[in-house]
Amino acid sequence: MLKTIIKITALIFTLCAAGQDINLKKDKKVGLVLSGGGAKGLAHIGALKVIEEAGVQIDYIGGSSMGAIIGALYASGYSAHELDSIFKTTDFSALIQDNLPRNAKTFYEKEDSERYAVSLPFNKFKISVPPAYSGGQNIYNELVRLLYHVKDVKDFNKLPIPFVCIATDVESGEEVVLGKGYLPEAIASSGTLPSLFEPVHLEGKVLIDGGVVNNYPSDKVKEMGADIIIGIDVQHGLSSRDDLQSATDILLQINNFRSVADMEEKYKQTDIYIKPDMKGHTALDFDQRSTIIRLGETAARAKYAALKELSVSQNRDRAPINSIRAKDTITVNRLVIAGKNKNYTRGYVKGKLRLDFDKKITFEKLQQGVSNLSATGNFQTIRYRLVSNGVGEDLILRLNERPNKLFIRLGAHYDNLYKSAAMINLTKKNLLMKDDVGSFDFIVGDNLRYTMQYYVDKGSYWSFGINSRFNNFEKEVDFDLIRGNYEVPNVGNVNTINLGVTDLTNQIYLQTVWREEFAFTTGIEHKFLKYSTRTLGELLDENASAQTISAIDEDGRTLFEKSNFYSAFGQLTLDTYDDKYFPTRGLFFNGNFNFYVLSSDFNDNFKEFSIGKARIGVAFPIFKNLSINFETEGGFKLGTSNVTSFDFVLGGYGTNLINNFAPFFGYDFLSLPGNSYIKAYSRLDFEFVPKNHFLFAANFANVDDDLFRTGEWFTKPTFSGYGIGYGLESFLGPVQAFYSWSPEANNGNLFFSVGFWF
Repeated sequence: MLKTIIKITALIFTLCAAGQDINLKKDKKVGLVLSGGGAKGLAHIGALKVIEEAGVQIDYIGGSSMGAIIGALYASGYSAHELDSIFKTTDFSALIQDNLPRNAKTFYEKEDSERYAVSLPFNKFKISVPPAYSGGQNIYNELVRLLYHVKDVKDFNKLPIPFVCIATDVESGEEVVLGKGYLPEAIASSGTLPSLFEPVHLEGKVLIDGGVVNNYPSDKVKEMGADIIIGIDVQHGLSSRDDLQSATDILLQINNFRSVADMEEKYKQTDIYIKPDMKGHTALDFDQRSTIIRLGETAARAKYAALKELSVSQNRDRAPINSIRAKDTITVNRLVIAGKNKNYTRGYVKGKLRLDFDKKITFEKLQQGVSNLSATGNFQTIRYRLVSNGVGEDLILRLNERPNKLFIRLGAHYDNLYKSAAMINLTKKNLLMKDDVGSFDFIVGDNLRYTMQYYVDKGSYWSFGINSRFNNFEKEVDFDLIRGNYEVPNVGNVNTINLGVTDLTNQIYLQTVWREEFAFTTGIEHKFLKYSTRTLGELLDENASAQTISAIDEDGRTLFEKSNFYSAFGQLTLDTYDDKYFPTRGLFFNGNFNFYVLSSDFNDNFKEFSIGKARIGVAFPIFKNLSINFETEGGFKLGTSNVTSFDFVLGGYGTNLINNFAPFFGYDFLSLPGNSYIKAYSRLDFEFVPKNHFLFAANFANVDDDLFRTGEWFTKPTFSGYGIGYGLESFLGPVQAFYSWSPEANNGNLFFSVGFWF
């Protein structure tokens, strides 16, 4: 009997022990919750490094805002150390600001963006306010690249780690759970912080930051099947009145009202709660990313014992961590255009993308193409998908046009040639047809001017344009400049005269992009050119003027030229400078050729002739904040015509000199004439503090008649000049001041300009 009791007791004990062993071996599913918090969300990376070190395997991930971005990347297969490397080398300021490289713009768009200080968009004749500081285009481009390896995963439960994120329906204020779709779009929607980024249009809804309604989605991770919740919370509590110093601070405070109340309950649902010390850090402190990542690591390290215990309780082999390498090349073999796009043709879109379809291209090339399209300003933030089709990828573009088609733009400028000027511009997109834009500049000040442009951009096909420009200025010049080119009387001791220049130019042209970077333009041109002076009219008697001067106009001005000229022209242009006024890297080429076939011939000396000229340059950094710009240029005249009105004249400083006037340090405007010239130029640019430049320039030239025929263009330069100056990148445009001198001249010149040149 005793033996029987002992056996039964032993059996019960064995069964109990086995039951306890079964409970110990039960595999507990672990869910990870990552809160939103902007830059503070980078602390998630530091905490994940410690979680990995402890051996905890994550089964589900849920996040909002920055937590959604970090969580999606981790769920796709990146390790914590890989994320650390990615985010420490990312320039968040450039990504957030959506700074587009200058070479993303067409030549028309470059000119358009470098003339105006203020641009006011109008919608139904009311000023339209931008919906946000940034469209988030650059960030979206990076997310597409980083998540390319899971591009075909439409159900986020099928990612290496099942994932869910939260967004907010801005119309209803309701929570939107995103567990399916295109992963970059989903997390971009979740991270769309109001006022900082434009809302995302997705599946018929307008979405903003998920943190507005659920900034710590522990409930959603529980619903996925998690037994244990690890939460990393980078939110901060409500701020005091003394800390609410900006609109952003107030917006975040409003957003935190609901979050703070919700966390009282959600904290109880969290088994391992990791709370990095974010005191003193804000949602925009991306420049402190290394410190913030380290704070996340420190907070997780304090929970290391609990994490290690959880790892042991999972009682399973550690899944291998596969290194994820962001894709370098892709093959796009089909373009699909979706969305609300009525006024821009497929050819326009393809021309902006500049992609080689059915060929391998780099992700950088794809991002450049999307930037080109974004730089037009014609579309809201461009969302696109890459979807496998068996032999390559479909590029699915969702294009939604911006409603603003009318713009009023303002500019102001001063320089030594045109003096003071104020400009008002009216720009209308889709003026007469699809893909077109019309623009009119009216310039008042010391000299009345205007510029009219109409351009139909057909992208990959031939584009069409019409230009009309009126220029007018007066300048004291050496009398020999005129005496050497026009028949004038001997009027005694006259050294300088006041020369008036009037130029009206009208062009009709075709333009196409060649080899993706060069723009080739060809067309016909009408030019009315008038050179005159008041000086001689005051010195000549009636007989002398009648005998030696072609005419005197109704204002008593002596006329040297007053002709209409007609020509055919061609132009080849390349411009990859990163800045028009202070280039630090890039290439430049501009070659022009005009064949003048007809003239009203005021001076009765016209024969057919041609003018050719070219300018080529390169800019590159030497050291940090120190760059150098080398350029060379030249021009020549072909033909035996005695017309000298198109001769080259060097001197002065500027970036918008008309006709064949060229800047040259060391001499005043319109000082060195000749029908041919060659010039070399170099400039050192030291940006000693951001947007402030110390500049030193040197130039050398030969200028004379028929330099290339006589071979004198290759001799030692006859003219030289130097300049030392200061440049400032201001909201009005560049502010530049140069003191210029030449060893051959007796006095120096001070050149000063404010604002964009126009």
